[in-house]
Amino acid sequence: MQGLQRIVFQNTKCLSDLRHYCYKPIKRPTLNRPDKSEFVTKASIEKNVSLSKVLKTRISAAGPISVAEYMKHVLTNPNSGYYMLKDVFGEKGDFITSPEISQIFAELVAIWCLSEWQKCGSPGPLQIVELGPGRGTLSQDILRVFAKFGLSNQFSLHLVEISPYLSELQAKRLCCQSAETKKEDLDSVPYYRKGESVSGIKIYWYRELEQVPKSFSIYLAHEFFDALPVHQFQRNDDKWREILVDVDKTKENSFQFVSSNVVTPMLSVFLSRPWIDKNSLPRHVEYSADTERTVDIMAGRIEECGGIGLIIDYGHSGEKGDTFRAFKNHKLHDPLLEPGSADLTADVNFAHIKSVAEQNERVITFGPIEQSDFLHRMGGEARLATLMEKAASPEDADSLKSGYNMLTEPTKMGSRFKFFAMFPKVLENHLSKFPANGFFDTNLKIN
Repeated sequence: MQGLQRIVFQNTKCLSDLRHYCYKPIKRPTLNRPDKSEFVTKASIEKNVSLSKVLKTRISAAGPISVAEYMKHVLTNPNSGYYMLKDVFGEKGDFITSPEISQIFAELVAIWCLSEWQKCGSPGPLQIVELGPGRGTLSQDILRVFAKFGLSNQFSLHLVEISPYLSELQAKRLCCQSAETKKEDLDSVPYYRKGESVSGIKIYWYRELEQVPKSFSIYLAHEFFDALPVHQFQRNDDKWREILVDVDKTKENSFQFVSSNVVTPMLSVFLSRPWIDKNSLPRHVEYSADTERTVDIMAGRIEECGGIGLIIDYGHSGEKGDTFRAFKNHKLHDPLLEPGSADLTADVNFAHIKSVAEQNERVITFGPIEQSDFLHRMGGEARLATLMEKAASPEDADSLKSGYNMLTEPTKMGSRFKFFAMFPKVLENHLSKFPANGFFDTNLKIN
């Protein structure tokens, strides 16, 4: 009971201070969807055709490619990849993320980071590492909350971003000054851009997580893992085969799914994994080697240097196997049609993440739990009430309520999105007394 009282006190104090310092509502975009014709341009069509030709040439020369390779090309091709040359987020993009909907989301995530860091003894120097920061909205709100608590001189922000366009967009949002690293200096420093916020927080950009310096870090991954390439496997007559992407010769610049004739190298790797139970696998399976590598790095660093990981994404616990799809203008889209014009994604397998993270007893994990549960337990309703009281107009108050409802209602984002946390294994006894905020219910049952 003493542990619960301490947790509740910490969380209540942080939220109380948050309401005191950060009371001003922040404008977020309305949720009206624009007409998709606004975004169709001659230049975008030419880029899509160009990427189709690149893929067609690659397949014609070396044969069908994996879904993972197709996904990687479409999303990150330097010349015409989906994420590389434009702003794809928000009302005028193809999807909208939780931080763009309501400031409450990022504020509660920031309070969670702050309270869990303090529970670890406030070790420093603290690094906040965000993977795939999008427009930088989540990081911006976290910087604002930490600055209001007078912590600007106790941490730095490290962003893992491969898109030149998005990194520039993030720099404009987060920094009062920033500059790209000179070419002659790239061999001596790991970051390709450096900046500073108005409150003096140092901000760095990297292309790979491995380049981020080793130190006590809070790792944040919001809608990051769903964009990592996945391989697709299918069982037919007790034989496993990999699903590949081939050219559809009946249509110009079109593609189709085909099955491999033999066991591919990646299928062999997947079936050899120690946590795989072949007898319980569904007929369709998705496997992300990039997810496995990234989680392995996070867990290894948390064990070695100390730290906390928080993954927020839509996903499942291993029961789904065919979730690869595309979104364009906020609607489902054929993933093989006009590659580069739509976002490609697949549900995150949290059972896979948990298995990788807990290898060799490196970390202890909590979750996944539903987004609605996390936000409610972190005091989301109290924060909403405070913001509505401070709203400039009834319309703004209604917008705040609508945004929070979208985040928490089960039929919208409340059940779809999950929260998953990682802590060093050495803190297991400590966390049994003081569980991670947001991950326990009113009956003290840890999820």
